[in-house]
Amino acid sequence: MISALTRAVPPSITRCELTHLARQPIDLQLADEQHRRYEQALAALGCAIRRLPPEPELPDSVFVEDTAVVLPELAIMARPGVASRRAEVASVAAVLGEQRPLAFIEAPGTLEGGDVLRLGSRIFIGRSGRTNDEGIGQVRALGARFGYTVEAVDLAGCLHLKSAVTAVAEGAVLLNPAWIDAGVFARFERIEVHPEEPWAANVLWHGEGVLCAAAYPRTRERLEQRGLRVQELDVSELAKAEAGLTCCSLLLAG
Repeated sequence: MISALTRAVPPSITRCELTHLARQPIDLQLADEQHRRYEQALAALGCAIRRLPPEPELPDSVFVEDTAVVLPELAIMARPGVASRRAEVASVAAVLGEQRPLAFIEAPGTLEGGDVLRLGSRIFIGRSGRTNDEGIGQVRALGARFGYTVEAVDLAGCLHLKSAVTAVAEGAVLLNPAWIDAGVFARFERIEVHPEEPWAANVLWHGEGVLCAAAYPRTRERLEQRGLRVQELDVSELAKAEAGLTCCSLLLAG
């Protein structure tokens, strides 16, 4: 059974960290409803939803992906690149520690889970404003114990690596070549987002399905032409907080 760790949308999300987007009003009631439908979609893909304790005073706490990198062998607890997010980690560690040995990124390293994409035994980590070389090096050392290789990926124009590339099937990725060097993923089948939908690369794949934001119908068509089963979700309010579909959950086996 795959568990999906999620956390409720905090009322303080209106004060969330923003890097590439201008601040807009967020409809909290609609954001809650969109998050509920997101959890329902994960459940339909076969995930058991486990809600973490709410953190109403932590504006970005709904974006649980950034707090950890979960491998079959251990969970690497992140050290977010902005100090306002570091208090999010403790409650996630308490839950993950029930199922995995824990390791922690230590200062001066920074790491956010949205910058980490594992494809089999290869781990790609975005070198971003939130994840630095020291943090990448610590993951490299931890992963090497279990046979993982780590490759740093430079970004341009986006917050996290998974803003620019995510997995959509075994051996296949969806990416925006304007934000990363697509050649880094030359060993994989590459599907490019529609050029008019630069934010469309963040999708969530599990089992036989792919969750895609409803705002990107042209990219959805490309995924469906590849033969993928795609479900669209309206996540417009969460997107105002610079979020993608992977941000709001941590998937783990066991």
